[in-house]
Amino acid sequence: MKVCIMCGGEGTRLRPLTFDRPKPCIPIGNIPSLCHLVSHLANLGFSEVIITTGYKGDAIGKILGDGSLFGVTITYVYEETKLGTAGSVRNAMEYLKGSTFLVVGGDHLTDLNLIEFYREHLSHDAMITVGLISIDEPKDYGIAEIDIRNRILRFAEKPGPGEIFSNLASTGMYVCNPEIFDYIPAGQKFDFAKDLFPLLLQEGKKINGWLASGNWSDVGSPLSLRAAEKWLLHKIPYTDITGDLDVKNATIQGPVRFGGSISLGQHARIIGPVSIGHGTKIGDGVLIGPYTSIGNQCVIRDNAKIFSSSLYNQVIIGSNTTISGSIIDNDTTIGEECTIEHDTVIGPRVVIRNGCIVHTRIRIWPEVVIKENSIVKAHVMNEKYDTKFEGS
Repeated sequence: MKVCIMCGGEGTRLRPLTFDRPKPCIPIGNIPSLCHLVSHLANLGFSEVIITTGYKGDAIGKILGDGSLFGVTITYVYEETKLGTAGSVRNAMEYLKGSTFLVVGGDHLTDLNLIEFYREHLSHDAMITVGLISIDEPKDYGIAEIDIRNRILRFAEKPGPGEIFSNLASTGMYVCNPEIFDYIPAGQKFDFAKDLFPLLLQEGKKINGWLASGNWSDVGSPLSLRAAEKWLLHKIPYTDITGDLDVKNATIQGPVRFGGSISLGQHARIIGPVSIGHGTKIGDGVLIGPYTSIGNQCVIRDNAKIFSSSLYNQVIIGSNTTISGSIIDNDTTIGEECTIEHDTVIGPRVVIRNGCIVHTRIRIWPEVVIKENSIVKAHVMNEKYDTKFEGS
């Protein structure tokens, strides 16, 4: 069975995390999110994987290779210019024509039974079946109205006030017959939701919906990224130690996934689920709360506290510093006696000096230096990088 994974977007909504990597390579639980997706698809039997790439596409090839580590074959199709979602799939038509195929986004993280989705499509006569899921806030998604047979009657992309006629949101996952290529122009920007669906409905073609139940996220914002990591960490079954672990009178309440060569200082306390990468050193009296992920070669100094946060690789946290519900990218150093408030996103190679407070929902661009005892109340940009963080 074939699956097309769309990985061409720039991930502007996740900046500063996507300046050094494409969105599908953002780590979740210390593993690139795309690896989670490909593993899930492979386990379900999708053995032919076609990946459309654009922005920083080489990084995707480096983490996945030819797919042999996942038990699949991977073909990469590069997108010279932005072609939209449907246009991107059309660009890979030579590898998809001839059989029914699944389409998913490279930023999707899910445990949905996509085999059931695929079979549901095959048992009906629709040209496309759209994966739908009930959500509490549908305004940022495409929404669909269906009838008793799951036929889609109408579809609206990112509806405004007074237009939200349904809370069934499109997951951006589709099972498609190859006939869709007759309706997608070659070499032009063309989207499934904005362009293809209205065209097919106008021409009386059948589009079905599949009502999904389970976990799904498009990992399109820092909050959704943290939520996706939370449910993945929740799946850690028990405390697992890979390699050596140096423990000095610390307390571990699992489940905790440890890499190798990790040291825990005296009276440190870890409350799972937590994932800690190899080579990380945790000082005395450190408290690490549930739903935290810490990458490789990090240093957490004495009496620091980290709650429900994501620290990537080579991050240094100073003594008596508190991190809450935040994301901190590679090679960033945070000094002593700092407070990093909820939903903060700090880019790579940032230096935050001692005694600083960073207010909630602040974003700090790469290579910024924050002076001692600063109170950061607004986003801090770096003119060497694009300042936009709205959009895809």
